[in-house]
Amino acid sequence: MSTVLIVDDSPSARETLLAALDGHGYQLVTAENGSEALQLANQIRPDVILLDVMMPGMDGFEVCQRIRSMPALAEVPVVLLTALDDHASLLRGLEAGADDFFSKPIERKELLVRVRTITRLNRYRTLAEQREKLSEMAERLVSAQEEERLRISRELHDDLGQALTTHLLAIRNLQSDLSIPVVSMFESLENLYQQSYEVFVKIRRLAHDLRPPVLDTLGLKLSLETYCREFTARTQLPITFEVDPVLPEFIDVYNVILYRVLQEALTNIAKHAQASRVWVELNVEDNTINLVVQDNGRGLQPSENKGIGITGMQERLSLVGGNLLLHSPSEGGTILSASLPMKTPTSSNKEAV
Repeated sequence: MSTVLIVDDSPSARETLLAALDGHGYQLVTAENGSEALQLANQIRPDVILLDVMMPGMDGFEVCQRIRSMPALAEVPVVLLTALDDHASLLRGLEAGADDFFSKPIERKELLVRVRTITRLNRYRTLAEQREKLSEMAERLVSAQEEERLRISRELHDDLGQALTTHLLAIRNLQSDLSIPVVSMFESLENLYQQSYEVFVKIRRLAHDLRPPVLDTLGLKLSLETYCREFTARTQLPITFEVDPVLPEFIDVYNVILYRVLQEALTNIAKHAQASRVWVELNVEDNTINLVVQDNGRGLQPSENKGIGITGMQERLSLVGGNLLLHSPSEGGTILSASLPMKTPTSSNKEAV
């Protein structure tokens, strides 16, 4: 059901608009002035706003401008209701961001047709934009998967494959000449052992890249804390890790996403931020899971806001209804906030992301 917000300071005008649209499948909400309209619009996110121009205090032009300045409402269709028909008023309405005009007095049938057309077009445009975003996301996901498969294939063939080939040749050489001195035999076997251990380490690293095993053994809280500690040991970048004392169990896909987001966030900080300190916090508030990573570095540069790493984090989160926010305060540093809607874990939600 589409929601229509009717804004008019005149009770009789509001009643006329309500009568024209009542019984046609719309949820109708009214506001008496501009301030109330902005508050209601932000709360209910209407599908269309019917906005009177001539109102005391804040007129319809100013209300429309404010609506267009609010990211959550910027795309909501606004129809100005006005008795003004001069060119200057129409131009001012367009400049304020109005989508359409309707002259008073209201002709009920025409109003109904226009509202129906606007809501249909708006719904179609929203669905089209969502499909386009999903299509682009799917293409990038497929591309990323292929790149990852190619990387693993190369490591298996060029690195591990060659190492195992060398092993086989060395073993064949030992088999063909068992008369070599014990000391030489021991050295050869020791070399084979060291090479085998290196192959083992590389295989573990590949497996860890595909899915962090610590999530299964330690759980999310200890996994994030361990990663922060190991990251500090590698980079000498101090990290303060804070977590809710009582943290509920998350679904598996959330654990993987939060772990990957932390990995990418810390990697970006180490590469670009020039920071001397990092703070990581994980909490649950208002049924929302929040992972916050803050640094005291040089701040996020405009060219870095759409990097591959940030885009990857945004897409991981959006796949499960999450959100990523980045903010660089005036005093410096960057705050990255990843939020996810709380969901109850089940026994069959093992998913890899």
